[in-house]
Amino acid sequence: MEMKDFSLEGKVALVTGASYGIGFAIASGMAKAGATIVFNDIKQELVDKGIAAYKEAGIEAHGYVCDVTDEDAVQAMVKQIAEEVGVIDILVNNAGIIKRIPMCEMTAAQFRQVVDVDLNAPFIVSKAVIPAMIEKGHGKIINICSMMSELGRETVSAYAAAKGGLKMLTRNIASEYGEYNIQCNGIGPGYIETPQTAPLRERQPDGSRHPFDQFIIAKTPAARWGTTDDLVGPAVFLASDASNFVNGHVLYVDGGILAYIGKQPQ
Repeated sequence: MEMKDFSLEGKVALVTGASYGIGFAIASGMAKAGATIVFNDIKQELVDKGIAAYKEAGIEAHGYVCDVTDEDAVQAMVKQIAEEVGVIDILVNNAGIIKRIPMCEMTAAQFRQVVDVDLNAPFIVSKAVIPAMIEKGHGKIINICSMMSELGRETVSAYAAAKGGLKMLTRNIASEYGEYNIQCNGIGPGYIETPQTAPLRERQPDGSRHPFDQFIIAKTPAARWGTTDDLVGPAVFLASDASNFVNGHVLYVDGGILAYIGKQPQ
């Protein structure tokens, strides 16, 4: 094992939905490790914002407008990337949505939409890149799973069902294509500091923590929220040659939540 085994020099990495947030952080980390970054988003304005953010970070990224639930559009994007940038060596299935609605109030259409984006799309994009990975003789697929791949929680029935399915899709891709030197693993983020979670971390007028913030801190052995930077090292590892014999696993980056039963009430 040498440090060069962690390098992504010469690799083309597609990170879906990486205009901002977790996807942006992972893609930026892979760029620093030497990868050429390609990303998509569903609207041109989001792609433009993403390209501007990468440029500000000193990264030349290639952005494409594509709905990852549309199989024909994904196949066309992957073909275009191969022609304009290069064959995809690394795929990060990051694009996802969540709808926090009690199960009995959620419509079947809303349930299907979450499953479509969070589970069907990773299947569609993985299916599109695997043939070229087989031909090239290697490939890395990283699925952004969740603690909800293991746990249930109020109001997230569709999300938990999709992320649980994504864990099993990860294992099945590893099982089916491992012999072609393709490794498929997952990353399961814990509760991460992002603009979307900022309201849950704001101090209350009396200076106390938000109730949900208190809940997360109490449930996390690390006693803090994660940052997007906490996900970069695991992602680079799973994308690099250092993980060539790691296949079919989900690496939970959660500060220890899943290992912890919680504090005894006082």
